[in-house]
Amino acid sequence: MKLHYRKTGLGKPLMILHGLFGSSENWQTLALRLVSHHFEMILPDLRNHGRSPHRSEHTYKAMAEDVIELIETEIGRPVSLIGHSMGGKVAMYAALHFQNWINKLMVIDIAPAAYPVLHNEIIAALKSLPVADLTSRNEADQLIAEKITHPPTRQFLLKALYRDENNQFKWRFNLPVIEHAINRIGEEIRSEKPFDKPVLFIKGEKSEYLTTEHESLIRRLFPQAGILIAPQAGHWVHADNPQWLEEKILSFF
Repeated sequence: MKLHYRKTGLGKPLMILHGLFGSSENWQTLALRLVSHHFEMILPDLRNHGRSPHRSEHTYKAMAEDVIELIETEIGRPVSLIGHSMGGKVAMYAALHFQNWINKLMVIDIAPAAYPVLHNEIIAALKSLPVADLTSRNEADQLIAEKITHPPTRQFLLKALYRDENNQFKWRFNLPVIEHAINRIGEEIRSEKPFDKPVLFIKGEKSEYLTTEHESLIRRLFPQAGILIAPQAGHWVHADNPQWLEEKILSFF
């Protein structure tokens, strides 16, 4: 799997993994700010997202192996990892199962625990869109506004619409495969061997994805883990409080 990725800057290699329905574009603004602090920023699109290839398999094992292949072939040295939501679970799997390639780990608003299916309503709304017949993103926004009432969520999702060579809209993410794999996206991350290197978990103050009930599992898998609460932030910490997150990234890495 040859993942599409963006790379910029010189210095310590730091890779950021986006969440479900996202892409490397979600992290470009923050990455460009970090470059001035002597980081080499690597932003991949995970499989079935962005400009990376589409495949029928969408598991944390497969996604982590994609990431490690990218590190081995394109970076050639261990990296530090940041992962948000689904990308946080990919990052945890990679750190636990490919420890020689990971220096430090930051996980944003997700735990290694099992989660119930959370996105069925979003998938149903996206499937209801007549994508090939759309004339604009604004039209798409209006069509799903009743089903996805939160405007920033709609804006985030509709960034994945693009026009193909025939000028028809298509999704950059692989919606059929994501729908088929949605139960597995919530599964627990397991490992017999802990990752005994520095780890920092970030919880959005207004988010329920990461709770005190998850702490025992976090400590078992990541014995050096710390946990910080991002003030005035929900699940999308990098959008809700980017300056605070930037400061924590700089101090941790």
